[in-house]
Amino acid sequence: MPNDSPIPPAYDSPPPWQAEKWQQHTQLLLNSYEKWVGRPLIPRLTPESDAQMLFQSPFVVVAHGGEADPLLNYGNQAALELWEMSLSELLGTPSRKTAESVHHSERAELLRRTKRFGFIDDYSGIRISSSGRRFQISRATVWNVVDAVGTYVGQAASFSDWELLP
Repeated sequence: MPNDSPIPPAYDSPPPWQAEKWQQHTQLLLNSYEKWVGRPLIPRLTPESDAQMLFQSPFVVVAHGGEADPLLNYGNQAALELWEMSLSELLGTPSRKTAESVHHSERAELLRRTKRFGFIDDYSGIRISSSGRRFQISRATVWNVVDAVGTYVGQAASFSDWELLP
C-alpha cells in the first residue's frame, strides 16, 4: 500500500515547518541568502509556506550555528536523504562530521572564506553520509547566516549538483 501522507518519512509528525521556531530559522536562512547573494533562494510568501517550500525543495539546504565546533541546525528533506539521517539525527550533529577527516582542512578554509566575504558560490568538495557513503558536491553556494541586526549566527549551504562516489 503506497504512503499517501504528505509528510516525508524522515521525521516525526507534525512537519517541522509548522513549528514557529522552524519558521523563524527558515526566515533567517532566506533573508541572509538574499542579503549576500542578491536574489531570493525560493519565491517568498508567508513564513509557514516559505518553511514548507524550503524543506521540500529538490535541492539540498543545510545549516550550522556559530559555535566553535558548529552544530547542524537545519537540513531540508533533500539533505536528510543525501546524508541518510532523520531530522532528529541531523540536528545537533557537528557539521565537521559531514566531511571525511582528510577533507577537514579544505572545509575549514571554505568556512573562513565564506565568513570573510559573506558568501561563495563556487564550492566543490567531498562529503560523507551517516552510513559512510561518499559523494562529490559541485557549485554549492555557502553563505553567512545573520540575524535581524546583522550579527553572525552561522552558515548555510545549498546545492543541487552531487555525484555518489565509489
